[in-house]
Amino acid sequence: MTDENQVDASRRGLLVATCAAGGVAGLATAGAFVSTLQPSERAKAAGAPVEVDISSLAPGEMRTVEWRGKPVWILKRTPEMVDSLKKTDGEVADPNSKRTDFSETPDYALNEWRSIRKDILVVVGICPHLGCSPSSRFQTGAQPSLPDNWQGGFLCPCHGSTFDLAGRVYKNKPAPDNLQVPRYMFEGDNKLVIGKDEKGEA
Repeated sequence: MTDENQVDASRRGLLVATCAAGGVAGLATAGAFVSTLQPSERAKAAGAPVEVDISSLAPGEMRTVEWRGKPVWILKRTPEMVDSLKKTDGEVADPNSKRTDFSETPDYALNEWRSIRKDILVVVGICPHLGCSPSSRFQTGAQPSLPDNWQGGFLCPCHGSTFDLAGRVYKNKPAPDNLQVPRYMFEGDNKLVIGKDEKGEA
């Protein structure tokens, strides 16, 4: 083989190797690009039901979980907390959750305690007025920004809306509705699924 033929062969070899490497790099880049079009695990989880183990939740304790980017409160009410709801019936604007200004309450929460079980409250922790997050005020009695006969509940720091221990808004407050009850269900005594019930997913 002449020197010229050897140069041509070397060039062909180099060209093939370069094309092969370019093809591999192109495929890798395309694969990475396509993968960015797929929803991330976080994005998938954002709309999916959330399972919560409530076995360690003590009476009077509240836990916050995230569902669809919103805080969801799970409060294990004491018997005294449940009894307080009878006292606030006449003071809240919508005791039976008939309003639908903000959201529709599931059938299983159309009761005084707004929940499937009397001891477990499940509500979205966002005030339906302007979207602030109320703070828990479980201590009873007179306190700053609260009435002297306060039975425990939630206070929105933005405009002073107050909610009882069932998330029902008190009368003459800026919030147009009770705190939202998301769809949820129990799977056994201690497993709570938020975002899903017997009718399907929310």
